[in-house]
Amino acid sequence: MKPLDTRSQILLKTLIERYIAEGQPVGSRALSRYSGLELSPATVRNVMSDLEEMGFISSPHTSAGRIPTSLGYRFFVDALLTVQPMDSNRLQALQGQLQPDQPQRLISSASHLLSDLTQFAGVVVAPRKEAVRIRQIEFISLSENRILLIIVTTAGDVQNRILMTRRAYSSNELSSAASYLNEHFAGLSFDDIRKRVQAELQQLRSDMTELMTATVEAGSEAAEETATNYVISGETNLLEVEELSSNMSRLRELFKLFDQRTGLMQLLDLSNRAQGVQIFIGDESGLAQLDGCSVVTAPYEVDGRIVGSVGVIGPTRMAYDRVIPIVDITARLLSNALSSNH
Repeated sequence: MKPLDTRSQILLKTLIERYIAEGQPVGSRALSRYSGLELSPATVRNVMSDLEEMGFISSPHTSAGRIPTSLGYRFFVDALLTVQPMDSNRLQALQGQLQPDQPQRLISSASHLLSDLTQFAGVVVAPRKEAVRIRQIEFISLSENRILLIIVTTAGDVQNRILMTRRAYSSNELSSAASYLNEHFAGLSFDDIRKRVQAELQQLRSDMTELMTATVEAGSEAAEETATNYVISGETNLLEVEELSSNMSRLRELFKLFDQRTGLMQLLDLSNRAQGVQIFIGDESGLAQLDGCSVVTAPYEVDGRIVGSVGVIGPTRMAYDRVIPIVDITARLLSNALSSNH
C-alpha cells in the first residue's frame, strides 16, 4: 500500500473526527469546509475515492457521504490521533474514587468508573488467585451415567460438577475412587494432579481410567473459573449506542459474550502481556461478537508485577482521544491503590 500524502491524511483525519462527533456519513463539501485545506469539492472527491480504494473509508448505499472502515480507524489511531493528557483537577477527582481499599471493592469501583466516564461498558479483570488446591473429593451417583463431583478446596470453597460417563459406576467403585484421590492428591492443585494421574493411570485398573480423567478435566475447569474473573459494568450503556442497538441480534450475541466470559477473558489476557494501552478495532479482536466494537485495554500492576487488565468496550465510532487516557489512567490509579494495599 502506498504511503498516504499529507493532504490525504488531513482529509482522512477530518472525516473520522466528523463521523465520531456526528455519527453521519461525511460528504466532500463538509470535508473541504472543516479540513482547513483550500481544496475544491472535486479534488476532495478524488482523494475520497483513493481512500475508498485503499480500504480506509466506505460509502453506505443510501448516502453520498463516506464513513471510516476498521482499517481507517486503525490508521487514525496509530498515525493521526493526538491524545489529550487529562487535566490535573480531573485526575485528582479520579484518584479520590480509587482509594486503597479491599481489592475486590477496588476492582468493582474501577469498572464502574470506566463505564461512568466513557458511557460504554467498563471491564476489569481481577488478579488471578492462587492455584486452587483440593482438600477433599466426593462422588454421588445421580443416575446410571451421571455422577455429581463435589470438590472441597483447602480455602473451604465447594464446587460441584456433573460428570457424564460411558458406563455406570457402583457406589463401592465411587467411594474407592474418592478414597484413592483423597489419599494421594489432597493438598495438590489440579495441574499437579493431572501430571501425576497421567503417570499413575497406567497402573490403575483401566475401567477406572474414564472416571479419573473426567474428574481431573472437570476439576481443572472449575479451578480455572475460580482462578480468574472479571467485573463488567455499564453493559446497558451499549443499548444507547445507535450503531449497536439498531442490530438487536448482534447486541444479543454481544451480551452472550459478556455472560460466557471465556472469549473475552482470552482477549483481555492478551493485554496482560503487552505494555501500555492496546486497542482492538472491529474484527481485530478475533471474536465475531465484537465486530462493530472496539476494545481499549491496559494492564495494571501490583508491586511492579502485571496481575490483570482494565478495558472499555464500545462502538468503533468512539472518541479514542478521550477513551485512551481514561483507560490508561484508571490502570495506573488501580495499580497505585492495590500496591499501597500490600
